Amino acid sequence: MILGIVVVVLLVITVGGYFYLDSRLKREAVLKDYSGRPSDTPGTNWLVVGSDSRAGLTKSDQKKLATGYAAGKRTDSMMLLHYGDGGTSLISLPRDSYVPIPGHGTHKLNSAFNYGPSTLVQTVEQATGVRIDHYAEIGFGGFVGVVDAIGGVKICVKSKMKDHKAGLDLQPGCQNLSGSQALGYVRTRATARADLDRIEHQRQFFSALMKKSTSPGVMLNPFRSIPLAMNATSNFLVDDNDHLYDLVRMMWAMKGVSGGDGVTGSVPVGGFGNRPGDGSVVLWDKAKASKLFDALKNDQPVPKDAVTN
Repeated sequence: MILGIVVVVLLVITVGGYFYLDSRLKREAVLKDYSGRPSDTPGTNWLVVGSDSRAGLTKSDQKKLATGYAAGKRTDSMMLLHYGDGGTSLISLPRDSYVPIPGHGTHKLNSAFNYGPSTLVQTVEQATGVRIDHYAEIGFGGFVGVVDAIGGVKICVKSKMKDHKAGLDLQPGCQNLSGSQALGYVRTRATARADLDRIEHQRQFFSALMKKSTSPGVMLNPFRSIPLAMNATSNFLVDDNDHLYDLVRMMWAMKGVSGGDGVTGSVPVGGFGNRPGDGSVVLWDKAKASKLFDALKNDQPVPKDAVTN
């Protein structure tokens, strides 16, 4: 009898806790139907966006994190996550990619976000032909909180990195980065390849974050798992139809990529250019990009030559 009561109480706490955390997620009608939208395809596709929103940060926080004081928000990173029978792929979309933005001409992909996340999703869908099933967005403040909640993330830094604008000063070698250090690591462009190094760092970081978040040391430690759950659910913006279990599935998929079970890279770059009003832009290699997106649309393994590593 007592055992039965204990089981019921634990079940109620577990179920209640799930619905409480699910209710904390920020939601917006992001994934909307429109004329010419790609049809549903096998597998699951996420658009994962890191924005430079300073929401929730005080002036002191912004100074400490070297984020600057800009109002509003812009995309700081964009990644297309696919998983299904054809495997798992985490593909960076360079924010300077020169693509058509529905109703607004051709500009940098980053500028599509100025018109809202729905326009960004539509832009990505039209440029890739891949239908987006889920959307997740997190700003600077949430980013730092999630990393600190799990005690930092392990990142192997290839060479010395110093960038005053990003508040970054790292020595080479594998090390545990705090939330503020990790934020600087994924933001800096003060490297030889600038934005191409930046998006590589972003994929490296997100994979490491998901691996650490789903480790027994975090999941089975209430002093880590509870702060992680509270920070993540209060700082992620998702589509109206997305739920906590969708985010958990996304985390496990990214964990698989970090463990070598999948493909990680960037949309193949064909070159660079300069456009009036946009400045320096990234041009995709159309032939290789087509191979990449065709594989994702058909839930097939991504050819090795269809991504830039």
